[in-house]
This record gives sequence, C-alpha cells and structure tokens, in this order.
Amino acid sequence: MAVPLDDVDRRIIDLLRADGRMSIRAVAERAHISRANAYARLDRLRADGVIRGFTAVVDHEKYGKGLSAYVSVRIQQHSWERFRAYLRDIPEVDHAALVSGDVDLLLLVRVADPAALRTFVLERLQRIPEVRSTQTMFILDEPALGEPGR
Repeated sequence: MAVPLDDVDRRIIDLLRADGRMSIRAVAERAHISRANAYARLDRLRADGVIRGFTAVVDHEKYGKGLSAYVSVRIQQHSWERFRAYLRDIPEVDHAALVSGDVDLLLLVRVADPAALRTFVLERLQRIPEVRSTQTMFILDEPALGEPGR
C-alpha cells in the first residue's frame, strides 16, 4: 500500500537516491526545509518503510564481477516458495523477480567471466529440482541511470 507523500518527501527521496551519504544538513538545504524537519521526515520515511536502507553503488568490473547476464527461468508449478529459498544462498544472483509471460523468473546474475557463468547455470541453477529450463542473455552495456553524478 502506498504511503502518502508530499513534494518535500519526494524531493528528500530523490536527493538520497542520488547520494545516500548526503548529510541531513545538505538534504535540508536542498529541500528548502529546516534540519529538524528533515530529520523528522527522514525518520517517518524510514518508519513507514518508504526508505528501507542505504547501499553502495559498486563498479562490478572492479569488484571482480565483470560479466553480467539475465537468466530467465521456468520452474515447476507451485514451487516458487521452495525456489526462493534456494535463491537466498546463491551469491551470484544480484536481483530476482517473479514475472509474467513465457518464463517464471528473471535473474540478474553477476560473475567474473564466461566460465563462471557456465558453472553457475549448468552446475548450480539447472541442478535445482524445481528448475524446468533456463535461457541466458548476456548484458552488453548497463547505462548508469540515477547514480550519483548523473
């Protein structure tokens, strides 16, 4: 359920999405509100679950995970809960989404190289009993949308 947000709340969220380490003083200045108001709004946004946390933007190539791919997965009917439990223990999966259409899930996978991707798909993912089939699509470029400095 959506939480009611005004223009100032949205501005605070946009500022923090661009730079999660921005000081509350800078947030207040750029949102044109007092620091006390900025603190109160940030506390409310966190308490309401609108802001769930802060994270670092990582250069995956420098981190040693220079190959990214989307892997579409078809699973057995009624096996989503079991499959989701497997995903929690797979560090190569950066993001997973249950989707509509011809496939059941779309996984964003990040690995070091093609050999690591092959090992992941053939020896880990396809050995999960609930997996019926997979299809892998290499990511050729990832434009950095919404990152700091953009």
